[in-house]
Amino acid sequence: MITDLKTLIDTCKQELHDREYHAHHADILIKEWDAVLQWFSHRGVSEFGQDIGYKYCDEEIGSHIIVKGMSSRQKKRLRAVRMLLSYQQAGDFEFRTPRVERTYDGETGQLILQFFQHERMIGRSEKTIACRQIALYHFNQYLTGHSLGFPDLDIDAIEGFFKAMDYSLSARHTCANHLRQLFHYLYDYGYTHTDYALFVLKDQYRDQCKIPTTYTEDEISRVLSAVERSSAIGKRDYLILLLAAEYGWRSGDIVSFRFSQIDWDSNRISFRQDKTDVPVEYPLLSSVGNAIIDYLKHGRPKSDAPEVIVLAEVGKHGTPLKPPTIHSIVCRYMREAGISHWKEKKHGPHSLRHSLASNMLKNNVSMPVIGTVLGHQRTETTKIYLKVDIGKLALCPLPMPALATSHYKEVTLG
Repeated sequence: MITDLKTLIDTCKQELHDREYHAHHADILIKEWDAVLQWFSHRGVSEFGQDIGYKYCDEEIGSHIIVKGMSSRQKKRLRAVRMLLSYQQAGDFEFRTPRVERTYDGETGQLILQFFQHERMIGRSEKTIACRQIALYHFNQYLTGHSLGFPDLDIDAIEGFFKAMDYSLSARHTCANHLRQLFHYLYDYGYTHTDYALFVLKDQYRDQCKIPTTYTEDEISRVLSAVERSSAIGKRDYLILLLAAEYGWRSGDIVSFRFSQIDWDSNRISFRQDKTDVPVEYPLLSSVGNAIIDYLKHGRPKSDAPEVIVLAEVGKHGTPLKPPTIHSIVCRYMREAGISHWKEKKHGPHSLRHSLASNMLKNNVSMPVIGTVLGHQRTETTKIYLKVDIGKLALCPLPMPALATSHYKEVTLG
């Protein structure tokens, strides 16, 4: 990690050049970085880090996160400093300046932070940890706001938290899972004498979950045909849609798709899923393989990034995509393909994943095979797609038995 401020600024300046930032935008950032360097120089400080970076923002800008009423000028200055911090910590510029700073106060907060560290040590994905951080931040805020510690927890206290958050059924289900994992950790490592996971009541999410949004094979074909594949952007977008439609990949897997995951000799793609960390393997379909080659030869910007698919836009040239970009791309071609009522339905990459499973089921592919393709760990997860095959459901009703009681003997069943 680069701690010398001047070296860090020089590195970030080169990064702006390599990413082909617009000259005007780059000049604004460089001017702000020079001001930061001057501020540090006046104080005889050369080492840069989060604490001193936040101190600069708080003193010179007014905050180290975006707050209500902040001017455009202040936001630009803040953005410049946070770009230095994010590049120092992660080797990349953060996607956007946050509006919320999550701090975990009190003894409960310290234990929650230890839990996050434990999760990293056992190999939990950063995406999962990020979701836990959001849920447990709100839980810790609730505990501190009500002067509660872990020994004070019972069913009423936990239900009070859920009531205060007013979660939807799916959000409650997800948060409950994060709480159970935290409570298991606290009990297993002796921080509590009771496994408070017992006080997190079961919900009816699995029984009441909605039917997945799906599109027919014809609609998927129309979406793919809507791509203008003569342009570099079109070649990229076509490959993205194929990975979602042919393999059912989630957006996280698409943006992290790397050259090292392709075995050209054996014609297969292997990796660990971004969401679940479950290893999966796919045959390298000719349609996908040809799309990859076409993109690499005629569409991919020059970049040393290990990811296959990168941005071509000015200022972000050659950098990996973010999951929201995948959603925007799918939406664009849903619209251009003229898919009816797509706005009223789920229309991101996950809808293509659902559609793949549904269409495989209609073609009599077995549930275990569908589960393997989607990378599911449990058959129960795959069974949700049984709900969307109306044709096969129509074959399932049982015949009405004859009613022999005197009460019903005059009734004719239609």
